[in-house]
Amino acid sequence: MKSKASIKGHPLHPILIPFPIAFLIGTLVFDLLHVINRNESYWRTAGYLEIAGIVTALAAAVPGAVDYFTIVPPQSSGKKRATQHALVNVGMVLVFIIALFLRDKASNIVILGLEGLGVIMLFVSGWLGGTLVYRNQIGVDPRYANAGKWKEAHFNQTSGSIEVATSNELETDQMKLLHVGNKRIVLAKTESEYLAFDDRCTHKGGSLAGGMMICGTVQCPWHGSQFDCKTGLVKAGPATEKIATYPVTETKGKVYLSL
Repeated sequence: MKSKASIKGHPLHPILIPFPIAFLIGTLVFDLLHVINRNESYWRTAGYLEIAGIVTALAAAVPGAVDYFTIVPPQSSGKKRATQHALVNVGMVLVFIIALFLRDKASNIVILGLEGLGVIMLFVSGWLGGTLVYRNQIGVDPRYANAGKWKEAHFNQTSGSIEVATSNELETDQMKLLHVGNKRIVLAKTESEYLAFDDRCTHKGGSLAGGMMICGTVQCPWHGSQFDCKTGLVKAGPATEKIATYPVTETKGKVYLSL
């Protein structure tokens, strides 16, 4: 799913996270050097790095939160993973804030223990974040042959006949994600007609709009489940349940979705 917090298609969250990673790991390293060498300059450097790490972590959290609330598919394994990623990050920042507050009040062992815990949480968070990108494709802009650019639209109307596109808006095998109230519906164009179906893969909840469609078959980008776009039937697993489909009509150059 294409990131909403991006500049010219480049997601901001992965651009920003190397800074807190470097600063906070550096904090632990320089505090260890201080304990080993008894050099106060190492202690001061670690303090500055800790402040920089906390500030940049909070800065990186802003686009991360935008993506969490806008592009991670709801009711999916990716949403659960993203929630874990966010909670671990919050806990990690709190641990480093506590360590910073106690720098001149607690023993070196306490400070190092807190920072060590924070670095472990940083690694766990990084593992979860990497899985979100490389397996769940969160923040990835899907492009494939003749699919056209990513399209998405929001509608307040939640029932009846809803105008969702123009007849020439989509290319063959191109999809458009429709937010209709609380529903996420994919509008897709085959060689002969427009079709509409649920955005949620019935296996792990992946976004079908972020996948690929060819010859009337849509493939989930997470685990490769395939569905017939017209009937919703499963054409290839691991999914076992069909997806819901919706009536679509095309009249006078307009495309209408019926709910």
